[in-house]
Amino acid sequence: MIQELTNNAIELLHKLIETQSFSSEEEGTATLIENWFDQYNIPFERENNNIWAYNKYFDESKPTVLLNSHHDTVKPNGNYTNDPLNAFVEDGKLYGLGSNDAGGCLVSLIATFTYFYNKENLNYNFVIAASAEEESSGPLGLKSILKYLKNVKFAVVGEPTLMQLAIAEKGLLVLDVSVSGTASHAAHPNDDNAIYNTLNVIEWFRDYKFEKSSETLGDVKMTVTQIHAGNQHNVVPSPCHLVVDIRVNDKYKNEKVLAIVKKAMPKNVEVKPRSLHLGSSSIPKDHPIVKSGIALGRSTYGSPTLSDQSVLSCPSLKLGPGDSTRSHSADEFIYVEEIKEGVELYIKILEGIV
Repeated sequence: MIQELTNNAIELLHKLIETQSFSSEEEGTATLIENWFDQYNIPFERENNNIWAYNKYFDESKPTVLLNSHHDTVKPNGNYTNDPLNAFVEDGKLYGLGSNDAGGCLVSLIATFTYFYNKENLNYNFVIAASAEEESSGPLGLKSILKYLKNVKFAVVGEPTLMQLAIAEKGLLVLDVSVSGTASHAAHPNDDNAIYNTLNVIEWFRDYKFEKSSETLGDVKMTVTQIHAGNQHNVVPSPCHLVVDIRVNDKYKNEKVLAIVKKAMPKNVEVKPRSLHLGSSSIPKDHPIVKSGIALGRSTYGSPTLSDQSVLSCPSLKLGPGDSTRSHSADEFIYVEEIKEGVELYIKILEGIV
């Protein structure tokens, strides 16, 4: 049965790749996922482009494991030499947009859920959620359906990790920072130039070190990624605008990081967060799902990249076939063998606890 499910999962991935599914435009891929569940006589629910289903013998007295991955993609970059919407295999590699991030993970989890669907007397229930708008952190993604998911105890989030165990993930806090000054003609003296005032602010973001470091995620990392001021050569502007990207470890809440930043800023600096909900996430190293993976030779690490884990309040493990370094790259691919290994390992790791 596993081999049949794996072959069908690979066939589904071909179809997903060849169906455009940019964030918020996932109608076609959602229909393909519906077709899978229809094929296996699995009842499902859908809201917008999110689809979820429970195992056949769901028992409300038992805790639930959420299996989640996304079916939206980023738009292809301009360096593709292949048609990004053409799925083909060459030298064992399945090419196409979304093949690695996160199509291989998604179809492997769908196959895994289907394997467990009819099994009785499990220790846990299963719910699978194929979510939309992950790449854009959109409002109609996984977060919008969490209220429907029953008694979720922990989650396995499918992202490319080479099937190693990402037991922690950094959160994301994006700040819009405005440094004020006095506008003037460039020919006249001005001791309150907003651009010059910004230099100390940039230096603070570059040099400040948060006290708490994480064993798995390291330090909080702040990076000034954008700067904008002025529109004429002879006008001193006010204000100067910065964008700051902050990757938050599991020792801090985003709200705490924001408070530290605001307290450190002088009065002429305004700081506004774009959102506070993309928090860090983790799962204890002694959690049964992690121990099951370690027993199968898997290693643990902390992930610097963001996923749908950021909207979950329960413990979550990031795990999936493929390599994160291939994500969003030109001529994206996943090895067919990685998908086969992914299905097998997902099933073995989950069998270790259910």
